[in-house]
Amino acid sequence: METWEIVYYKLMLGFTEKYAARMVERAKASGASQQKIDATERQAKQFKQMYDNPAINVALTFTEVFPIGLVVTLLSAGILQKRVRDPENRTSNHTNDNFWFDP
Repeated sequence: METWEIVYYKLMLGFTEKYAARMVERAKASGASQQKIDATERQAKQFKQMYDNPAINVALTFTEVFPIGLVVTLLSAGILQKRVRDPENRTSNHTNDNFWFDP
């Protein structure tokens, strides 16, 4: 996440301005009414103000990545968890679970 913050603030100068301008261009190109274009301009301005605030930028970036990481983590844990053996229903042919270290 910190990498994106460094890239955004140091290497992608003017990103929000370009993105906001593109939002307005797309609204105009789609043949939207002037009200719709004005609403898009207000939305673009709000986006720029929000995204230029480092605290909100970090929060938005976190909310984009966290759900995917959580799902992958839970799936991995479910797949890789050790199965607990029922001592009454043994699936192993060994008489002792620690057969390497039999006394």
